[in-house]
Amino acid sequence: MAYNITWYGRGGQGLVIAAQILAEASFVEGFKGVTSAPQFGPERRGAPLTASTRIDSKKIRTVSQIVEPDFAIFLDTSLLTVFNAKKIFKKGTTLLINSSRNPKDFAELKAYKVAVCDANNIAKNVNLVKDGKLITNSPMLGAFAKVSGVISLNSLKKVLASRFKDAPYKTNLMALESAYEKTII
Repeated sequence: MAYNITWYGRGGQGLVIAAQILAEASFVEGFKGVTSAPQFGPERRGAPLTASTRIDSKKIRTVSQIVEPDFAIFLDTSLLTVFNAKKIFKKGTTLLINSSRNPKDFAELKAYKVAVCDANNIAKNVNLVKDGKLITNSPMLGAFAKVSGVISLNSLKKVLASRFKDAPYKTNLMALESAYEKTII
């Protein structure tokens, strides 16, 4: 089985790291083919950027950007307009949105499956902050595990444990688990 995931965020939100963590966790999960690739524009904090993660049960030979994702993850709701989410995805794509709104509130996105995770609030509650900015990547990884069923929370935890130590690990773990529990499908 193959899965194409695109990530939409702003510089400084941890988007590129999230795409890499998902790829690593997919490998831990047993997938044979995994890739992660960022796509940058002007490199500055707050600038819109995308990343992609490919996951496959067999080796991946495709190295191009993902055009029609199965899952699109938005770390910032303003990016729904920036990237014209109403038009760029194939029908049935699952959109995972960092929002406090209910999935039913996104009527303009009715062609897609919409799930939401209030990653901002989760990051705030566990103090997942860097340079005064909320970091929403770990909550969105937990939300992706719940929404997709592609990757287990345990595989994500293993990768977090290899990347972070002590307090940063505990903070990211709390965010991951909280998002898994609180994501609305």
